[in-house]
Amino acid sequence: MKKLIAIIILAMACSMEADAQGFLKKLGEKALNKAKEKIENKVERTVDDEMDDVLDGKKSKKDKKSDNDDADYEESEAGDDTPDAVAGANKSDFVRGSEILFEDDFANEQMGEFPSKWDVDAGTAEVASINGKKYLNFTSDYNYVAPLMKNMQTYLPDVFTLEWDMYLSKAGDYGGLYFEMLFMKKGSWNDQAGSVSLFYRPENPDAYGRYRFEKGNGAEGDTSGDYEWPQIKKFIKTGQWNHFAVSFNKRAFKFYINGNRVVNLPNAKAPERLLIHSTGEYKYAGLTNVVLAAGAKDLYERQTTDLSAVEKAIQETGKFVTNNILFDTGKATLKPESMAEIAKVADYMKKNPSARFEVQGHTDSQGSDKVNDPLSQQRAEAIVTALVSLGVDAFNLRAVGKGSHEPVADNKTEEGRAQNRRVEFIKK
Repeated sequence: MKKLIAIIILAMACSMEADAQGFLKKLGEKALNKAKEKIENKVERTVDDEMDDVLDGKKSKKDKKSDNDDADYEESEAGDDTPDAVAGANKSDFVRGSEILFEDDFANEQMGEFPSKWDVDAGTAEVASINGKKYLNFTSDYNYVAPLMKNMQTYLPDVFTLEWDMYLSKAGDYGGLYFEMLFMKKGSWNDQAGSVSLFYRPENPDAYGRYRFEKGNGAEGDTSGDYEWPQIKKFIKTGQWNHFAVSFNKRAFKFYINGNRVVNLPNAKAPERLLIHSTGEYKYAGLTNVVLAAGAKDLYERQTTDLSAVEKAIQETGKFVTNNILFDTGKATLKPESMAEIAKVADYMKKNPSARFEVQGHTDSQGSDKVNDPLSQQRAEAIVTALVSLGVDAFNLRAVGKGSHEPVADNKTEEGRAQNRRVEFIKK
């Protein structure tokens, strides 16, 4: 009986194995056919894609690989001395000068009036506003205005920066705007050392400009040209305020539009004053946020991050001005926290032992001259004593009290009085 059962089980197993093999064979053939069909469809699609790319002017992956292979071959043929060409971009290297000489955002001016910090040579202008922001609006066909400075003939230092904002409208408000920032020589109002101008046509929209400067260092002739290349359109922002800036360093002149440097002259004649010119009476045509400052980025973009604040200020303006040297109220007693600032000045003076300095003490207008004049002198002398105690040669120092006679800000405000309470170290 056991033998019979074993024979039956063996027969069933053989039958099942045969059926399974048949099933697997059929399954394998079906899978193979499916895979074959899938591959054929993929190949067909790839060929179609390749043909579409060829017809569209594109390269296939194979072509790209082939191109790379050819490039590798050509590079090996050319050798390792093939240069990598890098084009210079429009740089954004503007750095505002360290000492502000003139600043006006027109915020405190009365609408419709000529602004109090400005002078006019020709034409008319008045304070207007765009979306609450006040600006100097030109209101005649021929306008010449200038910042109202103490010396209207010569007030630009050898190293300076100039910034202003101008609103450039969208199409429809006016046909075109012509604007010039003139850099004048001493003397006649039309005696120019150089200029940058902008002609803006919002109906296109389009913009172009010109620059012209007499050559410096005794060279004859002038340098002039246009900045009307297509990229200028990328710099100008229509329907909003645009920021313009100038940097002048003894002979190097640079002009920027919205942070992009568009003019870079290595040898320009140094100007002595500003004159702003605009032709035509235009809605939304004018300027605001005008800032004139002494100092600029070093020639050839020399990095100055390693210079101390004292060294940088003296290098650019010939003096170091600080509001961080403090005294007890009404006294010439230095507060302990002032010694850190005095130590910085002492370090510079010891590194430059042949330089002589006038140490000037300035007060605000609170109190009478009878009190402020001697107090400012005593405070200047206290600073000299502190410098000498830190190793500075007393022979190179002279204390001068200026009282409140040379303010740099409005004494009617606390902020202005704080700026006037200062110490100036002037290199002689």
